Amino acid sequence: MDHCFTYGSLMCEDIFTAVTGLVLRPEAAVLEGYARHPVIGTDYPGVRRRDGARVPGRLYRNVSPAGVAYLDRFEGDEYRRERLEVTLCDGHTVAAWVYVFDTAQGHRLDAGPWDFEHFLREGKARFLLRHPPAPL
Repeated sequence: MDHCFTYGSLMCEDIFTAVTGLVLRPEAAVLEGYARHPVIGTDYPGVRRRDGARVPGRLYRNVSPAGVAYLDRFEGDEYRRERLEVTLCDGHTVAAWVYVFDTAQGHRLDAGPWDFEHFLREGKARFLLRHPPAPL
């Protein structure tokens, strides 16, 4: 079983469950040394390395190998799965899979930050229309 850190649409438990078929409770975590940016023309973000930056997100623990395979398909060629350390609220760190935006696709990231609250208010409904849950 693996842990997965999410920082975009997959922070929504309903989307995570629809993608993986797993019902897991996430916990707050932070990815240090990365910045989160909108992917141009979409409602979801990507992360890339940036010294001093930090990305808030959610950690899902004990994701099954099948769940990780579903996430790999969902993220597609735009992302690379990397094992990185994330920091929990209590200060402890945990190794987790993180889907980092492919550097070859970096030109597709907007310079500004991606806002989760804005996604919930305005982007989630559009996202679900463009990316309906795949049958499990």
